[in-house]
Formats: sequence, C-alpha cells, structure tokens
Amino acid sequence: MTLDWCPGIREACSHWRDAPMLQQTFEALERTLAEDNDACIDCAKAIVEVVCRVVVDELDSSLNPLKPKEASPDFGVWVSSAVRVLKLGENQNTKFLKLVSQHHKLTSALGDLRNDAGPVSHGRDAFLAKLSVYHRRSAVLSADAIVTFLHQAYLEAELDLVRTREPYERFDHLHRMIDAQVSLQADVDEEGFLAVDVTLPSGDVLPLRVEASRLLYQLDRDAYVEALNAARGAPAPVVEQDELQGEE
Repeated sequence: MTLDWCPGIREACSHWRDAPMLQQTFEALERTLAEDNDACIDCAKAIVEVVCRVVVDELDSSLNPLKPKEASPDFGVWVSSAVRVLKLGENQNTKFLKLVSQHHKLTSALGDLRNDAGPVSHGRDAFLAKLSVYHRRSAVLSADAIVTFLHQAYLEAELDLVRTREPYERFDHLHRMIDAQVSLQADVDEEGFLAVDVTLPSGDVLPLRVEASRLLYQLDRDAYVEALNAARGAPAPVVEQDELQGEE
C-alpha cells in the first residue's frame, strides 16, 4: 500500500506541513504502509486524532470551550469535539446530518479496530497472526474519510485571525485587500528601531516600532542567523558620553 490510498490525509498533512508531530506521524504512516505493517492502523488513527486537535485548537471559543477536559480523552471524544467546533451538527439538512452520523460510525469502527489489532499502542500476544491487507486498507480508508471530511469543513470555517497558527500564505485574498487600501511610511528612529506608520483608508494611523532582531527573526531566519554571526564577531558598540551621563 502507498499514500495513494489516503489522498485526504496527504492533503491535510501538506496543509499543516509546519506541524512537526503531524509530519512525524505522517512519515510513520507512509513507512508502515510501504512495509505492509499493521502499525499503519495505529498511525492512521493517530493522524485523525492530531487533525482533530488542530481543528479544535484553532476554532474553539474561550467563551464556550468545547475542547475535552479529560487528561487523556478517548478517540471518539476528540472527533466529536472537532465536529462540534466546526458546527457540522447544526446543519438543517437531514441528509447532511446522516452523513455526519456515518462519520461518527467510522470513528467508532476505526477506534475499535486499532484497539483490537493495532500492534504499537498496546502490547499484543507475540504469536498473533498478522492482519490481511484488507484490514489495513479498511483502517486507512476510514481514517482518510474522516480526515477529508474534517479538513474540508475546516477550510471553509472562519478563523480567529488574532490567534490562528495558520501561515501567512493561507490568507492571500485578505492580504491583497489590505495591500490595496493601506499605505506605509517608514523611518529609523533615534534608537535605531524601524518606525512604521500604517495609514488606514479612514486616515487613522497605526504606529509600529520594530527592532532589527525581531524583523529578521519574523521575516527571514537565514538573514537572522547571518546577522547574529556577524554581530558575534563585531566589536561592542561605543557608548556616547552623554548617554552614560543620562543613565546616571
């Protein structure tokens, strides 16, 4: 088996390519699929759970939190929480609600299969026979259906732009709107900070002050490292006499 069996998982993991734990689990899934290893069941179930956690963390409300409060929530609890923060159960279309219900059944079936047959999460009888490829396909296809369902709903959800961990590139349509209507004026102040005045269409101005280190760290890590290496080898800056008197 290959990742061609789970295009929805592959797409979701590509979307969240900056999430280290998700990528590590995805790599394990790819490896165990290629090896026809039953551990692909554990990996597929784990990816569903990680995706659920991402969705809940992104969309959960501080006023009415839906994130599970248990120390180690069950698999089904995570999927149920993701469905609730996505508001998929609020649709008035009865056929759509039946579809949601079927994904809940898939969740239960995948969790049961992993509990009974996944070789990684729990110790097993050493002499149990390996599962057939059909069992592995069933588990991976079920996980892929759930992840696809949640990921596509997530892509249509309205995110909190103040706290989202989505990359800049995700909101290209919003960036174009701002860039077309907002102007910038920049200078370097007496302390060496970049001072930027952001003028809004209303005429209001948002003043920003940015240190060189913060600007480089946020925008170009390679440039930040290059600047850091150069700074390490440079002599200490000369402190002016009037600055010393001011500190006294």
